[in-house]
Amino acid sequence: MKILFLIFTCCISLFAADATLDVVKMIQKIPNIEVSYLDSKDSEQAKKIYKILMTDLKISGHFEVFDGDKSKGNNIDYIAYRSKKTDMLVRVEASNDSDGMKAIMYLYDINSSSLKINKIYNISNKTLYPFASHKMAIDINDYIKAPSIAWMNRFIVLSKYHGSGETDIIIADYTLSYQKSIIKGGLNIFPKWANADQTEIFYTKYLKKPTIIKYNIYTGVSQTILDSDGMAIVSDVSKDGNKLLLSLAPEAQSDIFLYDLKTKKNIQLTKYPGIDVSGNFIDNESAMIFVSDRAGYPNIFAKKLDINAPVEQVVYHGRNNSSASAYGDYVVYTSRESANEFGLNTFNLYLISTKSDYIRRLSANGTNQMPRFSSDGGSIMFLKHTQNQSALGIIRLDYNKSYLFPLNNIKIQAFDW
Repeated sequence: MKILFLIFTCCISLFAADATLDVVKMIQKIPNIEVSYLDSKDSEQAKKIYKILMTDLKISGHFEVFDGDKSKGNNIDYIAYRSKKTDMLVRVEASNDSDGMKAIMYLYDINSSSLKINKIYNISNKTLYPFASHKMAIDINDYIKAPSIAWMNRFIVLSKYHGSGETDIIIADYTLSYQKSIIKGGLNIFPKWANADQTEIFYTKYLKKPTIIKYNIYTGVSQTILDSDGMAIVSDVSKDGNKLLLSLAPEAQSDIFLYDLKTKKNIQLTKYPGIDVSGNFIDNESAMIFVSDRAGYPNIFAKKLDINAPVEQVVYHGRNNSSASAYGDYVVYTSRESANEFGLNTFNLYLISTKSDYIRRLSANGTNQMPRFSSDGGSIMFLKHTQNQSALGIIRLDYNKSYLFPLNNIKIQAFDW
């Protein structure tokens, strides 16, 4: 897929005086880096890798990236590059052999006039070439000792509408350049990673009842966890992968349950005649936030993981806060800010802390939905819809920048990363 990304800086300040958000990660002076690819018989493949590599380096926030395009050879005129104030030079090469494809990265430090990295990335399947780019970006980033961008090398899992009553489960890289269907046939929705290693997922399949299934993406082995009338969704997984927060509707309306995979014990955490859904662990997994209509409209609430614990309202902003995600003490949520009877309504993203009255707006226009924190909490992925485009977005929290990857003929029902 051809990568197009839009970059915009949010209008809201970082509130630098607020100690609740660490923005010290910004390095003092970001290096200028030029990226190019070597002209060879496999240069078309090298070109694909270098394009994604440029995107990765820009999204990291740690480099000023310049396009060096195609290079005829590996002779480096260090004096000429220094005169352009270039600090680093990357050249990408690709070659095919009987074992698959090899991508080679050459990283030159212009200021020291030396080759610092000469590394081969073996690619067993050519469709996986985006991950060679991501690994290169991570290695370059590690070389300058910048904050980690290891999240770039992770899969996202998504449920993609395929037709009427048909949704496939797809795994992809974060740019959507790589996509692979792993589950087809029927209605397969609400995928969720089952472990930090990303070897298994949970998802809901509509059989006689909505059924939660655990699936190994490498072996294809499936395991039925449970089913429920009306609704059965895994909304969050504990760090050790043993406990699940579920949205179940065994009776008329949905409630939040805590399910232990080892003991099979299922504890009902909320008992409310309305709707409670989308539980997310907070406070070292001793409590949760969730979405409920108990205020008369969808809003964010919190409670300890005890059926008798009191429920507390978390958000006092907006009149329709229907989606949320948590990382540590931070919660990102959607808030409706228009009430158009026809056409798209404006939903913006907000970041709050459960430990203070800190609040920060993360988006400025369009319909921004389904926010999800990255594994390190430093980025947020979300879906953005405008009148002209739908896109998968990434917000780099410490750098106050957002990037969009257009969804060309893809309609996402849910995703996790």
